[in-house]
Amino acid sequence: MAGAHRRTLQSRRVGSLLIFMCVSVGSTATIRYSVAEEMESGSFVANVAKDLGLEVGKLSARGARLVPQGNKLHFRLHGKTGDLFVKEKLDRESLCGKADPCVLHFEIVLVEPLQSFRAEVRVFDINDNAPIFLNKEPLLKIPESTPLGSRFPLQSAQDLDVGLNGLQNYTLSPNPYFHLHTRFRSHGPKYAELVLDKPLDREEQPEINLTITAVDGGSPPKSGNAHIRVLVLDVNDHVPQFSRLVYRAQVPENSANGSFVVMVTAKDLDEGSNKEITYSLAQNPETILQTFQIDSQTGEVRLRGPLDFEAIETYDIDVQATDGGGLSAHSKVLVDVIDVNDNPPEVMISSVSSPLPEDSLPQTVVALFTIRDRDIRVGGKITCFLKEEDFPFIVKPTLRNSYSLVTDRSLDREDVSGYNITLVAMDTGPPSLSTETVIEVLISDINDNPPVFQEDSYILTVRENNSPAIFIGKVHADDSDLGENAQVTYSLLPPKSGDLSVFAYISINSDNGKLYALRTLDYEAIQNFQFVVKATDGGFLSLSSQVTVRVVVLDENDNRPMILYPLQNGTLPCNDLVPRSAEAGYLVTKVVAVDGDSGQNSWLSYHLFKATDLGLFSVQRQNGEIHTVRQITERDPVMQKLTILVQDHGQPALSTTASLNILLVDGFSEPYLQFRDPSRHSQKVNPSTKYLVISLAVLSFLFLLSVTMIFIVHIYQKIKQREKFTIQEHFYDDCNFPNNLVQGGGHGSLSQPCAYDMCSATGTGNSEFRFLKRFMPNFPFSHVTGEVKTEDGSSLPSDSNRNRSRGSEGHSQLSNNYM
Repeated sequence: MAGAHRRTLQSRRVGSLLIFMCVSVGSTATIRYSVAEEMESGSFVANVAKDLGLEVGKLSARGARLVPQGNKLHFRLHGKTGDLFVKEKLDRESLCGKADPCVLHFEIVLVEPLQSFRAEVRVFDINDNAPIFLNKEPLLKIPESTPLGSRFPLQSAQDLDVGLNGLQNYTLSPNPYFHLHTRFRSHGPKYAELVLDKPLDREEQPEINLTITAVDGGSPPKSGNAHIRVLVLDVNDHVPQFSRLVYRAQVPENSANGSFVVMVTAKDLDEGSNKEITYSLAQNPETILQTFQIDSQTGEVRLRGPLDFEAIETYDIDVQATDGGGLSAHSKVLVDVIDVNDNPPEVMISSVSSPLPEDSLPQTVVALFTIRDRDIRVGGKITCFLKEEDFPFIVKPTLRNSYSLVTDRSLDREDVSGYNITLVAMDTGPPSLSTETVIEVLISDINDNPPVFQEDSYILTVRENNSPAIFIGKVHADDSDLGENAQVTYSLLPPKSGDLSVFAYISINSDNGKLYALRTLDYEAIQNFQFVVKATDGGFLSLSSQVTVRVVVLDENDNRPMILYPLQNGTLPCNDLVPRSAEAGYLVTKVVAVDGDSGQNSWLSYHLFKATDLGLFSVQRQNGEIHTVRQITERDPVMQKLTILVQDHGQPALSTTASLNILLVDGFSEPYLQFRDPSRHSQKVNPSTKYLVISLAVLSFLFLLSVTMIFIVHIYQKIKQREKFTIQEHFYDDCNFPNNLVQGGGHGSLSQPCAYDMCSATGTGNSEFRFLKRFMPNFPFSHVTGEVKTEDGSSLPSDSNRNRSRGSEGHSQLSNNYM
């Protein structure tokens, strides 16, 4: 109990004491500390931040950590304060055994930026182990004739402590026969020899009991005891004699168990059983007894266990030869272990920077590591290289046996996202041994790739009269980066011209690139428009790309045909005169209509919907010309009312009607009156006078009109020769439709040549409306040009399908309205 109490007090005193701290400033840049063993977990060792010259808190900011050289880390580092603490209780004996000094190596690694410092902590021994004897009751047989001064080696006591705390001395219980003499081995603990001081007399005392005490140098000292029994033998005059005082042998460390080491021989001059010699390995440490064995009859020393040059280089073996009478002699066998290259190089990685940004410059440090070869005498020079030759990394030496893995060229995560780098460390042998260590390095992404659209340009279509906010298509761009760097957002760019009207027509979903029409589109107002979509990634320094999107508006049949001639003013229908002498096929007049739609939606057909006499007139389906079907007779009514149906070819078809009156007259000398009640008017006005006045007026008007038309045609031909118009823009704007013309020829054709143009365009019908503007100045005309922007920015005329019909026959009529 008292010993345990003293041991506890001593452990506490030693655990609370920091023996010394030493920071090395030599070329190795190693920080050295010292602690006593048995310090409790959490005991303070030193402040690493102060010793490294760093401010408090910098270690945590720089990602400081400890990297052991062995398999286990015995200390921990406080990242905020920089204090170094004992992680668990340290036992010097289990860590280092008999090796002195006992030094624990580790590295202090700072990650950002990457930097490492070597550190070592020396663990000082405390006196926590008492000397012990493996054999608590050794037996010595000593002949009574043994001369004074004879020496008898005793078993060495074992003390796990080292230095002053280790075995220091032996003491022997008081007796008149022996005293102790302490001796040293070249390798191993001290041992004691009994020295005979007084002759032995078996008859007086056949057995002597002694107590030997082994004492260490601790404070307080600790001790261990063994009880020695000395049996006094009868007279045996000669002791065995070895042929050598010291035997030497050299054995390679890779020798197999049972390998021959050396043979010892001894002779005895006695006879009989006293001459029979047996050999033994007496009074040797346990390590020797586990490693070597001796043949008791032949004296051959052989291996019993494996040798390790890196652990023990030389063995000092005590060999004992004992004759049959109990006399023994001792000799030494010194065995030198020959080092062989049986340990491959060891790669110890201090730190690895992973993931590594793909924009890392060449010569960027990726990893730090050291290489150790325990076969320092035979391993030769160590070389380190990469197993993969095509990887963008190389190995560079830094300090002795220290290396760094650095980048050799630029990296590209999109090409290779990570590397499993195999480090090969090889010595020169013989035989040559190598070690492979794999380092995994991941490549982190940076924003170095802009979004790429799937198509060079997009063409989308939408039908007119669409619903607002209707989906019309989408654009998509891919980004080969990762994470936020690959998150693409879409936006519309304003046109270079500064016209922001496109934003009134279209919008885009910034997340998925879907395009929506904001308003209802009218083909007759706009046929197409284009804009630029920009795709931007989510990187810190965002990258973008652009694509042109063209939206084409598709026409729908939403415009009814419009009657240009005869004018439908909503009050009185237009009247035309037809002589009763007209033959079958006589051209009466022509219905002219246009449609604001395009394509087949603007293709018009003409039908006779209603008539006073359906068998008298017919309408040409394609051009609207009205002809007589048969010869007019006297029985046909004077007033013929016709309703013409004009219909387009859309789905569904739209139509409109035109009403006109045709008066059947006997000749153009007859007066033409608005025929509301012919019988009543004939009673009030003299027909011959009326016809005469009308004829004179018509002739005068025809003369003036002829002169004017000749002049206008002459001027128009000169203007036409100077200018070149496209077919879509060519109209006869000087074609008038007079109301009071008298037929001069009576041959069934119109006397006045009047060219007119009927067009059905895919656009807004600009040609038809320009033709109509001269006659209907209040008609609403669109100013949309129908141009389409090409990729080079030039303008092309709209490729609308236009139906043109140009009248080639003259047309004259006499129309007169009653007031």
